Amino acid sequence: MSLPRYPEYKPSGVEWLDDVPEHWEVKRLKRACHVFPSNVDKKSHDGEIPVKLCNYTDVYYNDNITADMEFMAATASNEQITKFTLRAGDTIITKDSETADDIAICAYVPADLPGVVCGYHLSMIRPMTDINGAFVKRLFDSTYVKSCVEVRANGLTRVGLGQYEIDNLELPFPPIDEQTQLATFLERETGKIDTLIAEQQRLVELLAEKRQAVISHAVTKGLNPNAPMKDSGIEWLGEVPEHWGIKRLKHVSKNIKAGPFGSAITKDMYTSHGYRVYGQEQVIPEDFSIGDYYISHEKFCELNQYEVLPDDLLISCVGTFGKIAIVPSDIEPGIINPRLIRLRCNKQVSANYLAKLLRSNIVFEQFSLLSRGGTMDVINIGTLSSILMAIPPLVEQQLIVGFINTATAKFDSLTAEANRAIELLQERRSALITAAITGKIDVRQTA
Repeated sequence: MSLPRYPEYKPSGVEWLDDVPEHWEVKRLKRACHVFPSNVDKKSHDGEIPVKLCNYTDVYYNDNITADMEFMAATASNEQITKFTLRAGDTIITKDSETADDIAICAYVPADLPGVVCGYHLSMIRPMTDINGAFVKRLFDSTYVKSCVEVRANGLTRVGLGQYEIDNLELPFPPIDEQTQLATFLERETGKIDTLIAEQQRLVELLAEKRQAVISHAVTKGLNPNAPMKDSGIEWLGEVPEHWGIKRLKHVSKNIKAGPFGSAITKDMYTSHGYRVYGQEQVIPEDFSIGDYYISHEKFCELNQYEVLPDDLLISCVGTFGKIAIVPSDIEPGIINPRLIRLRCNKQVSANYLAKLLRSNIVFEQFSLLSRGGTMDVINIGTLSSILMAIPPLVEQQLIVGFINTATAKFDSLTAEANRAIELLQERRSALITAAITGKIDVRQTA
């Protein structure tokens, strides 16, 4: 989309803002909106009035705050209800975060929400007369405002925006009718971009599903569609090739070991050099070249039962199941930390094949059943050892691994293309919003 510039511009007086259209005004946010940092917490207090609470995650993960959302139950005083009940035209922003570039995330309130109040860690921005709330929301969507709040945020372990910093943001405001035109234009155009983004995100999901289906089929049915089959005797597994064996994980492993717990290894034992300590930092990206945790020779000798060797499988036991890495042949000597389980294969199965199998839906679903509906965020050796799997001969394992590598490489390439398209669309969306609200394009004839 090619849009004209305004016919005349003037200096904005703000370094990052550059010139603005001649008839626009630059003013501090407090001259255009009331800013209310909320003090309504998540706790319910005796003697207060029950309310629904719009909290941090409601704002962080949504573009709009609407009545059909599931709000948290809380309580508030009469004064808080009067001040912080959400009204049409409000913009709600997050006022603290772990990093300065992830602050002032905003959501818009398109209609009055009686009984819903703004929660703690948020600030409510309510437009004054002659200010369009939807335009204010777009200001906070822009890279211009994101840059402004990033440099204003302060703090050490967690950064925040105080009342003064928010109040004194210097922002461009066209006349009210033009604010409305800009908001309408951006609603329409970003809606189109959002539709394209959603299509690409759905494609990524479908590719992930297809990728998993290919892996699961290969490790349960093999590569020969004409191979004689037999009943595995397991309902969820069904038929498998006749010459395959059915074994529990513990019977194809010669050693399964969880990392040391308790006081066996603590941060004060780390040294600047020596023997490596491996954890999720290496397993999740499957990169053993990174990381700088070491222990002394004496400590390594004490904990050598946790040593890692080439072709060991390291499994993250805290977090999403399926984070697995094979230890490479050039591994530096070291041990696993408490967040890993080390699995060493016996001669019946290759590490590469077992890694593919453990990442398959067949194992995911079985692990869920073995956990009896419990969380899959924490893995224990007992449950892991009980997993049943179909095991082909070693030569066939190698062929299946090769097939899976080739097939998944194609899916990964398509997924990378789709993710790149999403990234470009998001960049386009952000650039369009910023150009519109800073007056770099004239949308008056399009809205």
